[in-house]
Amino acid sequence: MIDESIGPFMNTLLTDADRLQLRHALELAEGGRGRVSPNPLVGAVLVRDGQLIGEGFHAELGGLHAERAALADCRSRGENPAGATMYVTLEPCAHQGRQPPCVDAILESGIKRVVIASEDPSEKAAGRGPGMLRDGGVEVVFAAGAEAARARLLNQAFRKHARTGLPLVTLKMAMSLDGQTTTAAGESPWISGESSRPLVHRWRSEADAIAVGIGTVLSDDPLLTARQPGARQPARVVFDSEARLPCGSQLLATLDRSPLLVVVGPGADAARLGALRDAGAETIVASGTIPADRVTSALIELGRRNLTSVFLEGGRTLAAAFAAADQIDEARTFVAPTLLGGEPRLGEAGAVRLTALESHTELVGEDTLITARFKEW
Repeated sequence: MIDESIGPFMNTLLTDADRLQLRHALELAEGGRGRVSPNPLVGAVLVRDGQLIGEGFHAELGGLHAERAALADCRSRGENPAGATMYVTLEPCAHQGRQPPCVDAILESGIKRVVIASEDPSEKAAGRGPGMLRDGGVEVVFAAGAEAARARLLNQAFRKHARTGLPLVTLKMAMSLDGQTTTAAGESPWISGESSRPLVHRWRSEADAIAVGIGTVLSDDPLLTARQPGARQPARVVFDSEARLPCGSQLLATLDRSPLLVVVGPGADAARLGALRDAGAETIVASGTIPADRVTSALIELGRRNLTSVFLEGGRTLAAAFAAADQIDEARTFVAPTLLGGEPRLGEAGAVRLTALESHTELVGEDTLITARFKEW
């Protein structure tokens, strides 16, 4: 989904050298993953006469934006950016936020050309920065093709939140070869193998929030933390329409690690709601008479809190409610080489069918990971 504001700047005739530098900027942008939300991931490269003279990325929320980081790196190398080309993965900002506008820094530096991989769809941007650069005598072009597509995919959470106010939802599931998503009582709750677990914890650290249903909490009493050294801890969200979350749960005992939000229905018991609030949980009363409507109501509130991505780890019931609300953007499913027995529950009557825009598979230890993307923002 491309914003019409970039039409005047489109250029499909970038050189191979231009595309190479954009790819380098995209690699740099990944360095901020899990540390800059609700800001986007951005990387920037400065080149003059075919030589790299500066590079940078947005490394932490409140820190230098990629363009200013690249300019600082350029000057630390003893280089002058005047006359150079800047390659940046997202259009430079023209508004004051936690940092001053990057457009000002580019104009002051004497950079003569800016090549941009993707537009910023947020209302406060949407072509303002490129227009100001062009008016200031800077040549501005937007890329098309593979680099542009990769830049948009890099910031799907930012883009969805900017366009809709809602967080991007990624569903994670694990299942056996016979379609089971839970193990028998008394057995290990893990279906996927050990090799998948570090990957799941990395995904948690990259999300703004982890969401599960009350059934998962009652059966597993999880922490829902990202167990990686130095990981940013996401907010934890429990969909609990009747406010049944036990006050002695690990989630409430670990509020010092990350916040806990409990999504309840309009008919939740007032006494249990009060007990949860007294224990330190935040509560969201979601409107709607059916689960899908309450999912949408809750996501609207999470978006208002600037949570731009939700990692959905709930069971089949919660996943079905998100699917019915048309609020699953991507799914990551581990298929384990095991049979658990019981009646397969795939293809249940009344299930909502989602068709992926694209998908791919890879081996993770003994498991097969299937990644399917349903929407592009």
